[in-house]
Amino acid sequence: MVTSGSDRGVWTPSPVQRARIAYRRGRSLRSALIAVCSAVLIAGLLTTVTVSAPGWPRVRESFLSYRVARQGLPDLLTGFWLNIKVFTVSSVFILLLGLVLATMRTTRGPVLWPLRALAVAYIDVFRGIPLLLVLYLVGFGLPGLRLQGIPSDTVVLGIIALTLSYSAYVAEVFRAGIESVHPSQRAAARSLGLSARQTLRLVVLPQAVRNVVPALLNDLVSLTKDSGLISVLGIPLDVIRYAQIAQMGKANFTPYVVAGLLFMLLTIPMTRITDAVSRRYGYVTRGGHV
Repeated sequence: MVTSGSDRGVWTPSPVQRARIAYRRGRSLRSALIAVCSAVLIAGLLTTVTVSAPGWPRVRESFLSYRVARQGLPDLLTGFWLNIKVFTVSSVFILLLGLVLATMRTTRGPVLWPLRALAVAYIDVFRGIPLLLVLYLVGFGLPGLRLQGIPSDTVVLGIIALTLSYSAYVAEVFRAGIESVHPSQRAAARSLGLSARQTLRLVVLPQAVRNVVPALLNDLVSLTKDSGLISVLGIPLDVIRYAQIAQMGKANFTPYVVAGLLFMLLTIPMTRITDAVSRRYGYVTRGGHV
C-alpha cells in the first residue's frame, strides 16, 4: 500500500497485512509462554523427586557442599586461569602446524612426494596414539633424555604434547576444506596469471578455511576440556590438580564438581558460537539438511 501527499512513495502495510503480523506475534508469544511453563513444570518435578530421594542429603554433602566450594573456589580459579592460558597458546600452534601439514599433504607432483609421505606418517602416528600417552612420552620422556635445549617446564611440555596430538586432527580438517574447493577455482586463478603459491594462498585457503570453520571450532571445544589432562604431569597450579588436593584435604568431591562447572562456563559458550557459525554458513538447517 502506497500513501499519498507528503508521504507519497512510502509503503505501509494494509489492514490485512497488519492482522497477519499481529497474529504471528500472538502465536510466537503463546509458544514462548507454553515453553516456559513446560520447562518450569518439568524442572519443579525433577527437583521434587531429587530432593525427596532417601540418599539426597549424603549426595548434597559429598558433591554439592557450599562450604567446601566457597573455600576451594579461589585456588580453583587460579588453576583454571592456567588452563585457559595453555588452551590459548596451544590452539595457536595447533592451527599453524595443522595448516602446514594439510598443505604438505595436498601438494602435487612426484618431486613433492616425500613431503606428502612425511605429513601422512605424522598424522597417522599422532592420531593413533592416545593423548594421555603422548603427554607421558613428552612430559616425562623428553626431560629424561637430559639433552641441551629440551624444556623442563611442565607447562611448556604440556603445550607441546597437546600441539603434537591435536595438530594431526586439525590437519585432516584443513585437508578436507582444501579438497572441497572446486578445481575450477585453481584453473581460474592460474588463467589469471597467479602462481601455484599465490593460488593456494589467495584463492584456495580462504575458501577452505571458511568451509571448515565449524569443524575447527568443535576441535577447539574438545581442546578446552583436554587441557585439563596436563595435570598428569604434576603441575601444581592446574585446576584439576587443585581439585585433587582439595578433595583429599576435605574428603569431599565438591571441588571436582566446581572444576567441571568452570570448564562448562568455557565450553558451553564456545559450543553455542559453533552452532551459530554453522547456521551462518549454512551447514545446519531445519530438518537436518544442508
